[in-house]
Amino acid sequence: MPNAEQKRSRLWPGRAPLAEGDGPIDIPTLTPFLPNEKSRTGSAIVVCPGGGYQKLAAHEKEPIARWLNTLGIAAFVLEYRVAPNRHPAPLMDVRRAIRTVRGGANPWAVDPNRVGVLGFSAGGHLAATVSTHFDDGEHIEVDAIDRLSCRPDLAVLVYPLITMLGPFAHQGSVENLTGNGKDGSVALLEDLSAERRVTSSTPPTFLFHTVHDPVAPVEHSLMYAQALRAAGVPFEMHLFDDKAPHGVGLAGERPALKIWTDLCAAWLKSKTF
Repeated sequence: MPNAEQKRSRLWPGRAPLAEGDGPIDIPTLTPFLPNEKSRTGSAIVVCPGGGYQKLAAHEKEPIARWLNTLGIAAFVLEYRVAPNRHPAPLMDVRRAIRTVRGGANPWAVDPNRVGVLGFSAGGHLAATVSTHFDDGEHIEVDAIDRLSCRPDLAVLVYPLITMLGPFAHQGSVENLTGNGKDGSVALLEDLSAERRVTSSTPPTFLFHTVHDPVAPVEHSLMYAQALRAAGVPFEMHLFDDKAPHGVGLAGERPALKIWTDLCAAWLKSKTF
């Protein structure tokens, strides 16, 4: 199998829209990890690692993609832009990534009707944001990719950040994403609080959280689940009474938590992924 670094490609052929500079953090990329041909289900998931919109956690990149491959799912690791790049740059990146995977269905043997998104922590916020801020395609665009829908067909949110307002907001992520402190635009923070944007068109969602998470309080998942229920959107949520640190990833070293991947795998299978 070719090295992942050799397969990484830019989301845009030239400079990304609204890029702050020309460094690595200004160049969003997508890296495909494909299961073997015999096990492929035809489904695909875009993976959004966490990092507080300041960095991208390595253990939430390739290890997650390899796990998805064991399920027969094609995985695409998105390295989206982080600070000093601000909103809407990360949202533009994940939208473009979903469109790219959907548009590249033939080379990657992906069913364009089975393209999901999976995010951790701040990457979970990004996954929830695209789940509630999508379109059917920007039809005035010259680029054929941008004329495709960026709505994910499902979402997996792992200890996600959801709200940008109130006592449970993660202020560092708020500041990195918006560039605003506590006196920032309330209207923008409301728009970026995914629990306020859920509608009946929001995709089915799987949620995993620990109730003692010291960075992303469990209230984030609880608020999103409540919004999904109110909108009639199918969801499954698993909460664990474990005092694990934030950012456990696959949780391979924590027997009480690592079963979340089995639960998620069963849910994905139920959704024909």
